[in-house]
Amino acid sequence: MSGKTLDLDLRRRFYAEEIEAVARLRSRGLVDALAAVPREQFLPPGPWVTMGEMDFMGPARYVTTPDADPKRVYHNIGIAIDATRQLFNGQPATLAVLIDALGPASGQRVLHVGAGLGYYTAIMAHCVGPTGRVVAYEVDDALASRARENLATLPWVEVRTANASEPLGEPFDVMLVNAGVTHPLDTWLDALAAGGRLVVPLTAAMPAMGVTLGKGLTWLVTRSDAGDFSARTLGVVAIYSAIGLRDDQFNERLGKAMMAGPMKWQSVTRLRRDRHDQSDACWCHGDGFCLSA
Repeated sequence: MSGKTLDLDLRRRFYAEEIEAVARLRSRGLVDALAAVPREQFLPPGPWVTMGEMDFMGPARYVTTPDADPKRVYHNIGIAIDATRQLFNGQPATLAVLIDALGPASGQRVLHVGAGLGYYTAIMAHCVGPTGRVVAYEVDDALASRARENLATLPWVEVRTANASEPLGEPFDVMLVNAGVTHPLDTWLDALAAGGRLVVPLTAAMPAMGVTLGKGLTWLVTRSDAGDFSARTLGVVAIYSAIGLRDDQFNERLGKAMMAGPMKWQSVTRLRRDRHDQSDACWCHGDGFCLSA
């Protein structure tokens, strides 16, 4: 093993343990995945355009790394996967919190919507191992093609160029939606296995932030053995809006629901799919979908 390889291995392990501490991760498998998957292999050639934590909270201040040394990517920073379109792959600590909540484990089946160039797909693939299965969707042709190349060494991973709105044809234990939507699709809820978990950001488009961005809440939805769904929020999020998976009416309802404040959304305990009249218990109510206390 060369000195450079050893140096990168050590940096990757330190990076994984730093994310573990910052994000308070519970899953040892996830920490090991962060330490094992080479992030630079899922990025365009360096130098890289980066965003720090505060850049996600206010006006962006992009910084380009001094060189193309892979050590530059092992920090808790978002890195551009297409700088010309201002597309970033998100901060590792933020995504790690979501993956940790999902708890992908050996042999499980994973759905990843919004795979980008495949880095977080690879992280989850490492968690479930070769006895598991990962299906990754990416709607952008160019990104999907590159993700397919990046993930080619993992035969238990399949990359599809689509937005995951069509019936999935198989059940999944873990689902991560990595783009802002206005409601979880019936397609996803139907395919969630008993005991399965879905993480989905429900966002309202913010015109001042640009048409591709929205703000809202990330939700963890869990399906019981009986077939009903519990739900709880994982926190506030600002994220790119999904293409072709949004509904204008729900966008308006989400905006109004957010204005009710955290006490209201923190009271939500379940996702209802039955048709019912709106009541004070409903946080965001619609036909066939309601987040409710």
